[in-house]
Amino acid sequence: MKKILKIELKDASKKYTLEKIEKFTFDPKGFFHIVSLNPENFVIAQRNSNFRKALQDAQIQLIDGFGVVLAGMLLGLKVGERMTGTDLMEKLMDLAIRKRLTVVLIGGGPKLAEYIANCYNQKAGESLFFGLEGIKNIKNPKKEEVEEIMAIIRDRRPYFLFVSFGSPAQELWIWKNRHKLKGIACMGVGGAFDFLAGRVRRAPKFVRSLGLEWTWRLIRQPWRLKRQLRIPYFLWLVLKQKFQIR
Repeated sequence: MKKILKIELKDASKKYTLEKIEKFTFDPKGFFHIVSLNPENFVIAQRNSNFRKALQDAQIQLIDGFGVVLAGMLLGLKVGERMTGTDLMEKLMDLAIRKRLTVVLIGGGPKLAEYIANCYNQKAGESLFFGLEGIKNIKNPKKEEVEEIMAIIRDRRPYFLFVSFGSPAQELWIWKNRHKLKGIACMGVGGAFDFLAGRVRRAPKFVRSLGLEWTWRLIRQPWRLKRQLRIPYFLWLVLKQKFQIR
């Protein structure tokens, strides 16, 4: 059993991940959750048991961050190939166009999901994508906001649902509503909407290949410093696990 900080890992290559998701679209039954495992989420999960369960039970766990790869090396664990949530979302959006699969995008701020949906509908040449802000304050969602989202999901019958509320809110929202989201591949995507819309520039490919995208984002968005401080804390927790320090 491979565990990092109480979370059991599902070893998977990029090829296997994409094949498993595409196979689900052929026979979409049950709840299907795609999550990102990065240092920040591991740290949050130590204090939030519901979030930890959502990460643990997900059908797909993305190794999203070099810190997790490093943790695997320190613990002598094979953690699978690294793949960012943004990279996977882009591949699934393109898959939706090729296979003519419906997609719903929620969150990301005013008009952002709608803008992305419109861009991809133009690319597809048909109305496959639907975007809405959905919930203005995820810390205090209104009943009518959730009802509107569920009504749209019932009407659109999407194969993919991408949610951008930020972690852990997006994963917990998906997990809480899992009984209403059966037959849909659901994924919390964090800041991916900003990248797809061109609002935020991604790190150059060679920087990403080195696992240093977090440094690029920190330089361009200094306000992320508090969040990035979780990375050394994550590695400290991993060392405690390795040497069984309480």
